[in-house]
Amino acid sequence: MAVESTLLSQVAVGAVALYTLVTASRTTVEKLLALGRHYEVPDVLVGMTVLALGTSLPEISAHVVASIGILSGALDYEIASGLVLGGNMGSSTVQQTLLLGMLVVAYGRLEIRDSFVRTSYVPMLGSFIVLLVLAWDGMVSQLDGALLLVAFVGYVFVTVTRRERPSLPTEPPSAAPRRDGAVAVGGLTLVLLSASLLLAVAQVVVAGLQLGGSMVGVVTIGIAAALPELSTVMASVRRREPNLALGTLVGSNVVNPLVGVGLGGLLSTYYVPPAVVRFDLPFKLVVGVGLLAYVYYVADRALTRRAGAYLVIAYFAFVSLRVLLYSAQ
Repeated sequence: MAVESTLLSQVAVGAVALYTLVTASRTTVEKLLALGRHYEVPDVLVGMTVLALGTSLPEISAHVVASIGILSGALDYEIASGLVLGGNMGSSTVQQTLLLGMLVVAYGRLEIRDSFVRTSYVPMLGSFIVLLVLAWDGMVSQLDGALLLVAFVGYVFVTVTRRERPSLPTEPPSAAPRRDGAVAVGGLTLVLLSASLLLAVAQVVVAGLQLGGSMVGVVTIGIAAALPELSTVMASVRRREPNLALGTLVGSNVVNPLVGVGLGGLLSTYYVPPAVVRFDLPFKLVVGVGLLAYVYYVADRALTRRAGAYLVIAYFAFVSLRVLLYSAQ
C-alpha cells in the first residue's frame, strides 16, 4: 500500500512538472517571437530558430537534461535514454499523424505546393532515414549526434540561402523588450528545471510499473510535448492560416530527430531501445511516404478530409501496436 501511495505521489509530481514544462515553453516562445518582431529579425531566421526550435523546446530540454543526468550518474543510462527517445518519437508521431489529421479535418482541404514538399516534407522524411541508419546498431554515439546536428545545420543553411519565407504567427512586436527578454530567460530556466524533475520522477515510475522507458516516454513526454503544436493548430484553424500549422508540424519533425537526439547523443550518447528502430521510425516513414503518394496520385496534390481521418486513425494504430508489441521497452 505504501508503495502504491508513493507511486501515485510521484505521478502527481510528474503531472505538475509536465504542465510546467509545456506552459513555460509556450511562454518562452511567445516572448521570443515578440522580440524578433521588435528587433525586425528576418522572418526566415525567426522561422528557422524561434519557431522551429521553440515549439520543440520541451523535447530538446528533456534531451539536454537527460544527457546531463546520465553523465553525472543521477539518471540510469538505459532508462533515461529510453524515456527521451520514446518521448521524441511519441511527440513527433502525434504531430505527424494526430495533429496534422485534426488540422486537415477541421480546415477541409489543403493544397500542397511542390516547393513545400521539396523544402520541408522531403527533409522530414530524410531526417527519419538518417536517424534510423545511425541508430540501427542500438546506440547513438557522439559521432552520430554530431552528424545529426550537422544535418540540421545544412538544412537551415539551404533554407536560409534560398530565402524561403515561412508562415509566422501574426503577433505584434514586443512593447517592452527588456521585460519580455527577462521573462524568456526565466521561462527557459523553468523549462530546464521542470524537465529535470520530470525525468527524475519518470525514472521512479518506470521502475515501479515495470514498463519500458521508451513506452512511458511515448505516452507522457510524447503527448505533453506536442501541446505547443496543438495550440498552433487551433490558432491556425481559427485564423484560417493552415500553412502556419502545416509548416510548424512538419518542421518540428525535422528538429526533433536531428536537434533533440543529436544534441543529447553528442553530450552523453544514448542506448536505443529496439522499438525505436524496429517500429517507431519505420512506422513514421511508411505513414510519411504513404501520405505523399496519396497527395500526388490520389488527391490531386491536396490533403483532404479523408486523408486527415486516415492520419488520426494512424495515430491510434501507432499507440495500440506500440503497447501490444513493445510495452516492455
